[in-house]
Amino acid sequence: MSLLDQPQVPLPVEMEKLRAELAEIICRNTGEDGSYATAVGSLNLSRHSQPHEFSPVLAQPALCVMAQGRKEVRLGDESFVYDPLNYMVVSVSMPICGRIASVSPEHPILALRVDIDPAEITALIAEAGPMGIPSRPTGRGLYVERLDTQMFDALLRLTRLLDSPKDINMLAPLIRREILYRLLRSPQGYRLYEIAIANSQSHRVSQAVKWLNGNFEQPLRIDNLAREANLSVSTLHHRFKAMTSMSPLQYQKQLRLQEARRLMLIEGLDASAAGYRVGYESPSQFSREYSRLFGAPPLRDLARLRLSV
Repeated sequence: MSLLDQPQVPLPVEMEKLRAELAEIICRNTGEDGSYATAVGSLNLSRHSQPHEFSPVLAQPALCVMAQGRKEVRLGDESFVYDPLNYMVVSVSMPICGRIASVSPEHPILALRVDIDPAEITALIAEAGPMGIPSRPTGRGLYVERLDTQMFDALLRLTRLLDSPKDINMLAPLIRREILYRLLRSPQGYRLYEIAIANSQSHRVSQAVKWLNGNFEQPLRIDNLAREANLSVSTLHHRFKAMTSMSPLQYQKQLRLQEARRLMLIEGLDASAAGYRVGYESPSQFSREYSRLFGAPPLRDLARLRLSV
């Protein structure tokens, strides 16, 4: 039995009322399948009524919540499931794969995403002062945590602002700060805290991740990356894998292949040109590694993607 096939735990009555209202607002603001930016800046809504298997994507720091349905996410060899009882946090950008099942036009996935700016976390910590959050060894940059009534209520209040646009500018920043504060105070809030605190090892690894995201097409020299992060080579490798489940080289490879896929699909480049643009010198190596990640060579994969659209 896969994680998605396991029975869902019913929500407590009070949380079920909040969930039902949240699902109704999302449904009302998403006419068709897809992801939607909203007038509440960092708030994004999504609806999906068709199942899909694992599809690689570069996830950015965010809080992800299901108002209806459930989703399985893979980071390396690990799987995480979030649903109306459990939210997911991505604390640092990283390549992941997502899968949804057991959906239909009558019972679609209804979800929201609140983007997280690490600078906001840093500013909140500086303003709030000592928060009693213990320092821990570097953990995964993705985790699932149980939703409580206070967090659900804050998310619902943020989403309700879509029905009162005149209040967004004044109230959205306040509610966002409350949500970030509750994330920091949650059992796994130390993961966000460590990334936001300058000179912590987690923060330094996040700087290495940021550098790779902006320079993935360049040849990777681990000693240069370690110097960028102000860590020893061995510490960088160990902490980087602890956070992302990948080595820096594996991480770079996924970034390159995902960008090449985008260049072929959106900008119309052929496979050789796309591979060269993202840093591959050998077309055969590019095609081999592309097939390994996406399950088919470039031409066949793109044909499949265009057919699905």
